[in-house]
Amino acid sequence: MREYDLTTAHWRRSSYSDGNGGDCVEVADGIPGTVPVRDSKLADGPVVLVGADAWVEFAHWRKSSYSDGNGGNCVEVADGIPGTVPVRDSKLADSPVVLVGADAWGAFIGHHRRRH
Repeated sequence: MREYDLTTAHWRRSSYSDGNGGDCVEVADGIPGTVPVRDSKLADGPVVLVGADAWVEFAHWRKSSYSDGNGGNCVEVADGIPGTVPVRDSKLADSPVVLVGADAWGAFIGHHRRRH
């Protein structure tokens, strides 16, 4: 099993956490292909490493802002996967998912915005 040095990891709390110490998790950004997860109340506790492919199941999908309301050709992207942007066909929620590196996705979107 591959080991990761998480001593300098940037942890962020789940958007589902409440302000009263409720059950919640933190995930770390910047580990390509892997999402480290821990209990937000136990910062020194164990960390579970979840593959980006598996984490996609927990992701929040959103339709491209370029989609139209008539079922036009469009994609969905998922938020919350550090270093990776999952992309799928918005008309086929069970379709295969393409995992794109966040840097490559940013360059793609930047280029697209400059051209339109």
